[in-house]
Amino acid sequence: MSAPVFALDAPASPPAEKPLKNFVTSVEKDGSITFRLYAPGAKAVSVGLGSRDPIAMQRGDDGTWNAKTEALKPDLYEYYFNIDGFRSIDTGTNAPKPQRQVNTSLILVPGSILDIRNVPHGDLRLVTLHSNALESERQMYVYTPPGYTDASEPLPVLYLYHGFGDTVGSWVAQGRAPQMLDNLLAEKKIEPMIVVIPDTETDVPIAIAENFPAADRRANFYPANAEAADRELIDDLIPYIKTHYRVRNEADGRAVAGLSQGGYQALISGLTHLDAFGWVATFSGVSTTTVPNKAVDAVLNEPEKINKALRNFTVTVGSKDQVVGKDVAGLKATLDQKKINHEYYEYPDLQHEMDVWRPSLAAFLEKVFRK
Repeated sequence: MSAPVFALDAPASPPAEKPLKNFVTSVEKDGSITFRLYAPGAKAVSVGLGSRDPIAMQRGDDGTWNAKTEALKPDLYEYYFNIDGFRSIDTGTNAPKPQRQVNTSLILVPGSILDIRNVPHGDLRLVTLHSNALESERQMYVYTPPGYTDASEPLPVLYLYHGFGDTVGSWVAQGRAPQMLDNLLAEKKIEPMIVVIPDTETDVPIAIAENFPAADRRANFYPANAEAADRELIDDLIPYIKTHYRVRNEADGRAVAGLSQGGYQALISGLTHLDAFGWVATFSGVSTTTVPNKAVDAVLNEPEKINKALRNFTVTVGSKDQVVGKDVAGLKATLDQKKINHEYYEYPDLQHEMDVWRPSLAAFLEKVFRK
């Protein structure tokens, strides 16, 4: 007979006579981070910080586990706790990474373009609409710059896609796109624009991410999802934005960009609709090297058409990217061989991570829609 199963008692709470700051993670004045986790029953705890090796945490007499980093450069960092082999977010903070399966937290060391500064701020709206292409209710974020009104001059639009496993909130909460846009506009480094952040995952019946083993994504999931997302973009999102916002309606006033899986989406939609987009950017993007697409391949065989249509075609990647390194290398080789105009940048010593994608976005924003 199997042993009886008993429910665990409710977990312990931090002592009420001490301030809560003694038990939760904090950023110190010198830019270091003190990780804290109240887990008196745990046997071993470590913290995973970005792509670094795990940091062992030490248990205090009060049941709080602690670890302190050196002073870190200003940035938004990802981390998680390993508690006796269980991966956990930091329940002592309010900044989980937006994911379809949440297992990571975020923490900001201030002092960079990612900060909320005392500058004019744009508006960020979460828009819900019915997608005829997908036959479902969909959500997207729409950023409008400071001072935008229904009487404004028509503005250009950037459509910005997130990566696999993330959510429509990823470029907002983790990418810090609204803060970057506000700060770059205040510094007069970019043109005023509307930025639309769709959900890269369509969740159509044939392309629900969780239904595919990781080994099958490139063969089955990415192609089906990209086709559905392209239909949504062309048939629903662009018409919605044209109807509800003051926007330019020519290709030169429209851009599409994305990271990782979203970079594949930018490639698919940008190159197969050259009449709709004058600017395309893929940041560490999956490419047709591993996920073939006949329509894109056909366009790549017409380099003069691409060179005439696109004002800018940007490709970026981290030099140590093991996830899409083959994709980006294959794309770059094709562009070089066919003499397709593009800008390529490789971020030294970085992997498949936001430290590539946020700077890639900032650099693209400084180029896009320039007259």
